[in-house]
Amino acid sequence: MHIQYIQLLYEYDSWASQRILDACGQLTQEQFLRDLGSSYPSVRDTLAHIYGAQWIWLERWQGRTPRALPAAADFPDLAALRSRWQGLEQDLQAFVASLDNDKLHMNLSVTTTDGIQYTQPLWQMMQHVVNHGSYHRGQVTAFLRQLGHKAVATDLIRFYRDRGASAKA
Repeated sequence: MHIQYIQLLYEYDSWASQRILDACGQLTQEQFLRDLGSSYPSVRDTLAHIYGAQWIWLERWQGRTPRALPAAADFPDLAALRSRWQGLEQDLQAFVASLDNDKLHMNLSVTTTDGIQYTQPLWQMMQHVVNHGSYHRGQVTAFLRQLGHKAVATDLIRFYRDRGASAKA
């Protein structure tokens, strides 16, 4: 894995997250919190999970061991979630910018919230975080449709197409 590809994946992840957050702006507060019977019951809970996963992995990469994800209730509305996400996004981008190929290939030991320790290359964990976000953004897209709203495309190919000739790797 080359640093250039991780940087591009994190540009994509940021782009896709902003698109899905923007799309959620069309929801009422009731729709944002409505239990839709999925693995994370509501749009809010699913977005909070994406945010929390990004946050906890960044914490781990920086040598810390959080014991839990932030609670969905910490985000009473979309504005609160967006505000926290914006700060996290800045921290994530700064972390990605600080990397080089050697750091990317370092084996890193992290401890899960269940207390299990894993050691693997940083690049694998970083790919996982982007893949994880894509999966759950897909769930939010389905929720938007279920709630009668327009969904938004967050596919990687759409990101490349939107960037056009500037997408170099």
